[in-house]
Amino acid sequence: AVGIECRTGDKFINDLIAPLNHSETSICVRAERAFLKRLEGGCQVPIAAYARIEKGQGVEGKGQVNSELRTTNYELLFMDGLVGSIMGDRIIRAHTEGNRENAEALGIQLAEDILSRGGKEILDEVYGRT
Repeated sequence: AVGIECRTGDKFINDLIAPLNHSETSICVRAERAFLKRLEGGCQVPIAAYARIEKGQGVEGKGQVNSELRTTNYELLFMDGLVGSIMGDRIIRAHTEGNRENAEALGIQLAEDILSRGGKEILDEVYGRT
């Protein structure tokens, strides 16, 4: 991901850089940033987030008109995250997946999962809150 800053009111520049936006990457970055923000991530602690959109096909119930199964296309956001202790002796990993339109909520949900399974204690130690 590459971040580009510009003036919001500069139509010429905004039009010029618009084709550089990759919507799938933007969605993944929003999920990862929500995860890191909820964990108060910084450079002091091993925190990792990796989001990706995967496309596939699934089978959806029987059709309305006949009894055949329908194949549907889907795009899901898959996200993995972890928090580790400074010494590396404790690592809490988690995974979530869901609708790509809920990117930020999925990132926060993943962070909450990690916090509830021991991540809070690790972060408290790192940030001196014990």
